[in-house]
Amino acid sequence: EIHAAHGYLLHSFLSSLSNKRSDDYGGSFENRVRLLLTVIREVRNVWPEEFPMFVRISATDHTAGGWTVDDSVKLADIMKGMGVDLVDCSSGGNVPNAKIELFPGYQVQYAEAVRKTGIRTGAVGLITTWQKAEDILINEQADLVFMAREMLRDPYFPMRASVEMEETFPWPDQYERADPFKKKKRS
Repeated sequence: EIHAAHGYLLHSFLSSLSNKRSDDYGGSFENRVRLLLTVIREVRNVWPEEFPMFVRISATDHTAGGWTVDDSVKLADIMKGMGVDLVDCSSGGNVPNAKIELFPGYQVQYAEAVRKTGIRTGAVGLITTWQKAEDILINEQADLVFMAREMLRDPYFPMRASVEMEETFPWPDQYERADPFKKKKRS
C-alpha cells in the first residue's frame, strides 16, 4: 500500500493547503498529483502484476480550500488506469484543527464516492462491529473494510465475530480448546 494520506509527504503534495510550490509539482491539480502518480508508476513497474497495489488517500482535508472528495474521485479515475487495484479511503491529517464529525463509519461515504469510478475501495473510520462491516459490503459502499483500531483493541476479533455469526473456520492449533464449535470429548 502506498500511503498518500494523513498529512505525510505524498498527501502534502496533493493538498493546496500544504503544497505552496511554484514548480511542476505545485499549483494545478495535475501538478499536485504528479509526485504520487510518479511513485505509483515506478512501484507498478517493479511490483508484480499478480500482487495487488493499494493506495491510501485522505479523501478530504475537511477544510475549505483543501483537498476534496471531488479531487479524490478525479485522482482515483487516473489511478485506475495506472494499475492501482484499490483505493483505501481515509481522511484528514493535513490540518491540525479540522472539524471532523466522528461517528461509526464516518468515512465510508468517501469510499462509496470513489468506488463510483469503477475502482475497488476500502472503507475505514470507527467500524467496530462485524455487522457494520457486513452492511458496508452488502450495500456496495466499499469492497473491503479495514478495522485497525478494533483489531488493536481485540486481536481475536475475527474469531469472536465468527462465533457471533455462527460461522466456522479452522482454528489455529494453539486456540483449538477455545473453539466453541468443536465437539468436546468427555472422559
